[in-house]
Amino acid sequence: MSDRTESMNIIDRVIRFCLENKLVVILFLIFIIVWGIMVAPFDWEIGGLPRSPIPVDAIPDIGENQQIVFTKWMGRSPQDVEDQITYPLTVSLMGIPDVKTIRSYSMFGFSTIYIIFKDEVDFYWSRSRVLEKLNSLSSGILPEGIQPQLGPDATALGQVFWYTLEGRDREGNPAGGWDLQELRSIQDWYVRYSLLSAEGVSEVASVGGFIQEYQVDVDPDAMRAARVNLQDVVKAVRMSNLDVGASSIEVNNVEYVIRGIGFVKTVEDLENSVVAVNDNVPIYVKNIAHVTLGPAPRRGALDKGGAEAVGGVVVVRYGENPLEVIKNVKEKIHEISAGLPKKTLSDGTISQVNIVPFYDRTGLIYETLNTLNTAIYQEILITIIVILVMVMHFRSSLLISGLLPVAVLMTFIAMKVFGVDSNIVSLSGIAIAIGTMVDLGIIISENILRHLDEAHPGESRLEVIFRASSEVGGAVLTAVSTTVVSFLPVFAMQAAEGKLFKPLAFTKTFALIAAVIVALTIVPAFAQILFTGSVKNIRIRKWINYLLIGFGLIFMLTFKWWVGFILIFAGVYHLGEPKIPQNRKKWLPWIINGLAITFVVIFLSGDWLPLGPEKGLILNVMFVVVLITLFMLSFRLFRRYYQQILSWALSHKALFLSIPGTILFFGLM
Repeated sequence: MSDRTESMNIIDRVIRFCLENKLVVILFLIFIIVWGIMVAPFDWEIGGLPRSPIPVDAIPDIGENQQIVFTKWMGRSPQDVEDQITYPLTVSLMGIPDVKTIRSYSMFGFSTIYIIFKDEVDFYWSRSRVLEKLNSLSSGILPEGIQPQLGPDATALGQVFWYTLEGRDREGNPAGGWDLQELRSIQDWYVRYSLLSAEGVSEVASVGGFIQEYQVDVDPDAMRAARVNLQDVVKAVRMSNLDVGASSIEVNNVEYVIRGIGFVKTVEDLENSVVAVNDNVPIYVKNIAHVTLGPAPRRGALDKGGAEAVGGVVVVRYGENPLEVIKNVKEKIHEISAGLPKKTLSDGTISQVNIVPFYDRTGLIYETLNTLNTAIYQEILITIIVILVMVMHFRSSLLISGLLPVAVLMTFIAMKVFGVDSNIVSLSGIAIAIGTMVDLGIIISENILRHLDEAHPGESRLEVIFRASSEVGGAVLTAVSTTVVSFLPVFAMQAAEGKLFKPLAFTKTFALIAAVIVALTIVPAFAQILFTGSVKNIRIRKWINYLLIGFGLIFMLTFKWWVGFILIFAGVYHLGEPKIPQNRKKWLPWIINGLAITFVVIFLSGDWLPLGPEKGLILNVMFVVVLITLFMLSFRLFRRYYQQILSWALSHKALFLSIPGTILFFGLM
């Protein structure tokens, strides 16, 4: 035995270890399932189990590794902004390490500079270098009072949630009653700060409406008569909106803090501000100017359904899970909604400000996840049909289809470990690899079944399964290795194309490696249990069947009726099997497989609906039955006449090779 073990290759040793230590395999399977559920990108609520899901978004982020420097200089022309802000800042920022290029834009009243770093540079390291450079700018580079700002720590795809503020009644119907200035003030001073406190939010930007401000419209003739200039007015207005501290005084051993209260609360406060004193006569602002509340100048607006609106955009922080951040934002909205302002309109309707989403990426993310869900579900159904039709073995179909989700969970674990985010491209890699993943399990299972049929009744089942698995184990590993190697050029891609296609290459590679691990470790061990194992004790067997019926009733009432039906059918069948006459038992496998195929075809047709929902379930089922029949008949005919076809091809090589040559010729044309 030891000599034979020493002569085995590494694959044979792994297979034998798993066959001889099934408890280890079961523990390993439980470990993979639990860890995979913890990191799966799906929005699962599992009580008591900590969750750290893979970040999931609808599309991959192929943008540049960039930081944005934004500088305001209100009222200045684009040429002035370019000459005095954009150009000096761009030249100063060029000295930052690992900068690939710098792009800048000068607009009316502001400057935007995009600093593009190399892809391998850490995002927050680059932010710290930019902040360090901005803080070390020498005096005189920028105009006095101008302070550049670093953009939010987010990417171009960070805008995950847009909303508007609308007045609605208690039934949720639009009620109005709020002007754009009021809504913008509520957004800026209440909603924005509340949503910024949600976990994972980098920025909440206000859009639309009017920013309320005090406007002082001076009268030049009155200023000339009062002998004051514009700078005097500016200074008086600035000093009038100020609280002043005056230390403290002590009276009767009690200390009192003294402060001068001067913050502006009304228009009258500004109007009564003293600009100057001429001949002991105070000159107030109202004597030389007209003070009003009005909107600040704006460069854009938010349109919703043809009407102006006020809203905001939530930007997710770099590296956070967008799906989780959107959930946090919605929870925060639910928390603050009851406290938003309300007013009674002239007709008696109570209008309260509501936060109304109009762009929510959650739908796109769920559709992305549903792509993988649908692919796995349909692949499992197709696998069951193919195995039942081609092999006529129900247990092997359950084994392969049941272990397919395990390989997917292993892929999720690898994505979490290697930092591959979940999106439509990366999940497509798993969906594409599902066919190959199933093929590996079918190869191992079919070879095990063939060896079990050919083996001597007295031969050890473990040795038979080991021999069958070892026979094709090397071929399975080689086939997957060639596929993995073919993706090496994809891993070498750089820039945007690398960010787009690398996730697919990673996930497909992870999925194939996981499929090999499952096929060579879990499938042989569970094949021995399912294909050869049985409970000898009649009483224990009855109790197991009773439990199946009980669980079936529970699942039928609380989960899916068809899951409960399958469990009940299995329990009733095994309880009644001893009472079935021997001459009819030979038809039972055909009946069971036929029922299983019927159920699976109905479920597949209802989920797939190839002809469309308007055609009804019956026509879709008929179409799927015809389609599967044609495919299965073609495979069976090819399998039956394969030796004759191969013999003819070997005897007429030139004629046979002319077929692919012709296809290649017309394909190149």
